[in-house]
Amino acid sequence: MCPPEYFTVGYSINPWMHPDRPVDTVRAYRQWEQLRGTYASLGHTVHTITPVAGLPDMVFAANGGCVIDGKVLGARFRYPQRAAEAPAYLRWFSERGYPVVREPHAVNEGEGDLVYTGRAILAGHGFRSDVAAGSELAELCGLPVISLRLVDPRFYHLDTALVVLDSDTAAYYPAAFDDAGAAALSSHFAELIEAKDEDAEVLGLNAVSDGRHVVLPEQAHGLAAQLAAAGFEPVPVDLSEFLKSGGGPKCCTLELR
Repeated sequence: MCPPEYFTVGYSINPWMHPDRPVDTVRAYRQWEQLRGTYASLGHTVHTITPVAGLPDMVFAANGGCVIDGKVLGARFRYPQRAAEAPAYLRWFSERGYPVVREPHAVNEGEGDLVYTGRAILAGHGFRSDVAAGSELAELCGLPVISLRLVDPRFYHLDTALVVLDSDTAAYYPAAFDDAGAAALSSHFAELIEAKDEDAEVLGLNAVSDGRHVVLPEQAHGLAAQLAAAGFEPVPVDLSEFLKSGGGPKCCTLELR
């Protein structure tokens, strides 16, 4: 995770971002600390990266890369406003002795669009990552890739429209995908939970699951009930300040496998 020391909405690179709507920076920091404390209370270890001045979106650590079996594929950002985040995250991994740290060729925004299912890689494209990014990660990790085209600009990253709950189960928002993508997801997962409009529209799917607990935005009441009915334990958190930038729990979290 990356502390939100410089977090603000000073430009617009997705439909959620409106620079004329100010961020309450004190509240944002408090919400981020709550998220970090939630992970610790669930038994997870949280590492942090030092934020860099001038990079307000660096708090969205999920975009800093993708890590599978200790192998790291770094990020290459679509927009110049975020470009300098990529080398900062690559340095963090290199300095901590990760065995493979690779700078990518294709544009990819880390776990925003590259999602590990335990058996394969889901690779989102259409708005922020190139279609070739999935193949680049697949070559690095020796895993099959399932390419998914995103079609709704509100759900600009895959992690805004889908969360893998365990190796057999995912929750998703069907309207964010084309027909081929929806079919591919149905073929890969034994069970798919369909999020309702009102839950997707508060980025309820921008969640983190450890296979039992699912940390998700507290505003996604219906999705929380669906998850509980499916045998998972929803853990609601309030990240409403980060929603102003199109982010939620997953955006703030890079999983180190």
